[in-house]
Amino acid sequence: MDRNTELSEFLRSRRARLSPGDAGVSVSNDSPRRVPGLRREELAQLAGVSTDYYTRLEQGRHLNVSETVLDAVARALQLDETERAYLFELTRPRPRRTVRRRPPRAQRVRPGVHALLRMLDGVSPAFVLGRRGDVLASNQLARALIIDFEALPYHERNMARFMFLDEAARSLWPEWETVAAEMVASLRLEAGRHPDDPRLTELVGELTIKSPEFRTWWADHNVREKTHGVKLYHHPVVGDMTLAYENVTVPGDPDQALCIYTVEPGSPSEAALRLLASWTATPSVDPSAPSSEARPPGGPSSDVSP
Repeated sequence: MDRNTELSEFLRSRRARLSPGDAGVSVSNDSPRRVPGLRREELAQLAGVSTDYYTRLEQGRHLNVSETVLDAVARALQLDETERAYLFELTRPRPRRTVRRRPPRAQRVRPGVHALLRMLDGVSPAFVLGRRGDVLASNQLARALIIDFEALPYHERNMARFMFLDEAARSLWPEWETVAAEMVASLRLEAGRHPDDPRLTELVGELTIKSPEFRTWWADHNVREKTHGVKLYHHPVVGDMTLAYENVTVPGDPDQALCIYTVEPGSPSEAALRLLASWTATPSVDPSAPSSEARPPGGPSSDVSP
């Protein structure tokens, strides 16, 4: 992803969504507006910078913009905390490349995290998400709830790919459009943090081609940090469930998140989750142990993602 292009499109999209009334800008009926949202000169005035300076910033020519100016622009655009952090990330100076960039190190799930997943099995669906939404590991209850990622070909073990390219996902999440749009916003946020990730670029390209919904939402330039929330599930065996989730960053790897689902005690969702756990109960298997069935020929183990 080209950071200057993304900066330009992000600022334009945030400006377009902000009406003059919401921004406290008075408008004249004698001057028809040709574009939605604020004009550049109006945004520049709100931010306390010249129109020429803001125009260059919106064109991706930020040239050592100060934090003070970024703060002013963020306030004028009424950005939330995630959007503000994204703006700062896009304008953060990057070191010049003097040598060819090495590919990112493979992500490995520590044995202790595998043990935690096993401990939660039968109680809470839990899985580990890596870069790009890759599913690095999961417990049996999570695989029964969503899909057995470890049985999929290695390159398909990705939450966004499943969500947009597998028809089963649309019936699994009754509020699929909301869940899927949030996933796109999460990927967009990651693209700002890792603009040189070739596998992320490949994933976005594939989803843009194959999914019209992804293509539309990607062009919206929304960003979202997925930390906690509630999701509705419609499981083909046990029916409807309302599950709360918490995403916890794994110590030692800020690009890994442990996602844990919980239910309200005594609720119908708890009864359904218990039924799902009993339905899937089998002798425990150590997911960190080598398995020829869960590993593509010649590929890395199921808990490794480059």
